[in-house]
Amino acid sequence: MIDRETVQRIKDTADIVEVVSDYVSLTRRGSNYMGLCPFHNERTPSFSVNRRKNFCYCFSCHKGGSPVNFIMEKEGISYHDALLQLAAKYGIEVHERELSDEEQQRRNRRDGMFTANEWSMRYFEKNLRDTEEGRNVGLQYFYGRGLTDAAIKAFHLGYAIDRGNAMAEASRQAGYAPEIMRELGLLGLSQQEERLYDRFRGRVIFPVFTSSGKVVAFGGRTLKGDKAKYINSPESEIYSKSNELYGLFQAKNSIVRNDKCFLVEGYMDVIGMWQSGMENVLASSGTALTDGQIALIHRFTSNVTLLYDGDNAGIHAALRGIDMLLAHRLNVKVLLLPDGHDPDSFARAHTPEEFRQYVEENETDIIRFKTRVLMEQSGGDPQARSNAIHSIVQSLACIPDDITRNVYINECSTQLGIDREIIASAVLKALETAVQNERKRQEYQRYPSQQQQQPDTTQASRQQNVPSARQPQQGTAPQQQCDAPQQQPKPARLSPAELRLRKCERQVLQYCVKYGLVDFCDEVDGDGNTVYLSVCEFVEHELRLDGIEFSDPAYAKLFGKVMTLKDDHAQELQRRVTEIERQAEGWRQEKTAEIAQAVGTMQQLRQLEEKADEEVAARKNEALTELYTSFPGRILASHEDDEVRRITTELITERYILSRVYTRAGAHIPSEYERLYELLPRAVLEWKESVLELRMNAVRKELVQAQAQGDSAKTEALQKQIFDLMETRSMLAREIGERIVSSGK
Repeated sequence: MIDRETVQRIKDTADIVEVVSDYVSLTRRGSNYMGLCPFHNERTPSFSVNRRKNFCYCFSCHKGGSPVNFIMEKEGISYHDALLQLAAKYGIEVHERELSDEEQQRRNRRDGMFTANEWSMRYFEKNLRDTEEGRNVGLQYFYGRGLTDAAIKAFHLGYAIDRGNAMAEASRQAGYAPEIMRELGLLGLSQQEERLYDRFRGRVIFPVFTSSGKVVAFGGRTLKGDKAKYINSPESEIYSKSNELYGLFQAKNSIVRNDKCFLVEGYMDVIGMWQSGMENVLASSGTALTDGQIALIHRFTSNVTLLYDGDNAGIHAALRGIDMLLAHRLNVKVLLLPDGHDPDSFARAHTPEEFRQYVEENETDIIRFKTRVLMEQSGGDPQARSNAIHSIVQSLACIPDDITRNVYINECSTQLGIDREIIASAVLKALETAVQNERKRQEYQRYPSQQQQQPDTTQASRQQNVPSARQPQQGTAPQQQCDAPQQQPKPARLSPAELRLRKCERQVLQYCVKYGLVDFCDEVDGDGNTVYLSVCEFVEHELRLDGIEFSDPAYAKLFGKVMTLKDDHAQELQRRVTEIERQAEGWRQEKTAEIAQAVGTMQQLRQLEEKADEEVAARKNEALTELYTSFPGRILASHEDDEVRRITTELITERYILSRVYTRAGAHIPSEYERLYELLPRAVLEWKESVLELRMNAVRKELVQAQAQGDSAKTEALQKQIFDLMETRSMLAREIGERIVSSGK
């Protein structure tokens, strides 16, 4: 395990903007950064990154957290492995104790697959450069295709020795398990002789990287005329073909810089364009584009140009995936190269400036391109023309923006010679059909077991006790849960009063997570001494007075973590306070040096000193406030407990940022922190009131039963209890500032 000091150093060093930028193109928006969420496919940015609080959050799928949590979610790895990855990124040395065999096996499976791929890439590279066969066959092929040594190195190209078990033997000697190598598709097993063989033997190798630079797969091209020109790695625990694009790791910075991406088909097209200076290029590797790949592109740019050969195959390839690209709000253009050229050959035949000029002069809007091509192909056949127009209408219906869609409808009306209203009506029908199909799909996903025989819910309700939301049913056998999921009782729905209680608890907890360490008020203890209470201590004191606890176990757990934060991280907190004091001393020395150079009377110099002291004190106080308000969130958003991280991230996320309109005139709008002395007591009182409301509801139910049973003594006692509760609630209401009319409701 990693020692605590190193863990804290990793968390302190990791910058959320730097970490997220390895995966997402971010745009500054006020004090935050925004980008397309890397955890789900979206067309409008909803992923917020806050450098000050060092966390990120998606307002759509609600995923995010600290740099550690982000890496865990994105890479699908454990808390421990995420720390190691961040340590490697920032060059932090980590010393660990030796893990047990069981721990090593559990931790290293996924990590071992990445390591095996990394070793395999180095093995293929060494074959290309250091073996006679590699130099004479593989390297000569790359040189023959016009590749430079710089391009070969940048894309880590390699060669697989043309000997049946060369890699199998080398990987065994290097200590890599044959099972892992087979699962990664690097080795195969002969069915007849039951021996391992190299799947990529005799081929030049193209490694496939994730956007963060990890090797997840390989493509191999034959040089011997084999039936299969290319073979690729199979999908595995670390590789999903539909979510990767060749060249993304090498191209992502250029894509962001140019705000544009060229999309081609093959490995050599990417490398040829890259080495000619057109570095913002990706390939789908000959497969049809998927939603995952398009979403991956959209995280870095909204502008895509499809680059294909000018023959029929190139035209057909350009028409594939148009609707999905448009649905992702991408600005899509098409460029068909002159006959006899593919992107690789055209890039080698022209300078980057000539290539860019050709692109600017010849790229065509995707809708115009599709309309022109389909109309030319339909000729004079009315049915073919009708089918072409319907296909164009389907593409128009995929454009999510109303204004853009209507602009295209007007243009297509002119280009096709068809009344605009007819096209607009057809597009509207296509949109309605698409919406209905999407609703059906979502309903099917929500209720996948509808086709299964449903149990008699009336009989089931008599046989089962439905557990409450607060006390989940315990002791259900795992096998029973798997075999009969349709009989699982649904959690009881919370009543309006219970929902209000949870909302009040969450509000108080949010103040504790955001400001828990801040001094809030003072109190006189039993010895007559004045002690200061932090926000958390004030809340704990108030709840203890009335015997109130969090009804949600997850909230109770997080509140407990906040309460122990100051003691658990005392050393770290003190270190940061000391740093601020050291900074304040530096500010004071700077001010003293400035005053020493000033000219004036003694009174003027004393005034300058007083002003300097005030400025330094204000800066120091601001820095300490920033520390105490951000420290709980920074620590808990990186906590190893999944539930603690999730709730913390949700609570410290600010969904709305005050518009500059309100501050442009110089007016001061009090912040939440400045209003805390008003907001926190009110939130606590509202929580207490919601608890009273629940108690009153419970007593009323007992009263109804007592009256039905004719128990006059119990009825009288319950009526008095209700009266006392209402009196207490009215008192709380007056403190809150609300007015409750006792009307028996």
